[in-house]
Amino acid sequence: MPNTRANAKHARASLRRKARNLAKKTAIRQVEKSIRKLVAEKKITEAMALLPKFNSVCARAAKTHAIHKNKASRKVSRITALIKKYSQLTT
Repeated sequence: MPNTRANAKHARASLRRKARNLAKKTAIRQVEKSIRKLVAEKKITEAMALLPKFNSVCARAAKTHAIHKNKASRKVSRITALIKKYSQLTT
């Protein structure tokens, strides 16, 4: 238990932030998983259509410090490279 009212308020705020950050991380995972699934099924054009959404979700999470900006950049870079690699194989 927090010792002061201020600490109790900080604890409540921390729980709210944790829930928000978890929602952002979950959104990233869901979009990334759907892109990887589409690439595995060789549906490259559909995966490319999801790429701007993935970029946006990662950037918003990084902007609010839910994830580090370099981690967001790395995720976008790796997904983009994956799509590029498979698009060259199919053409």
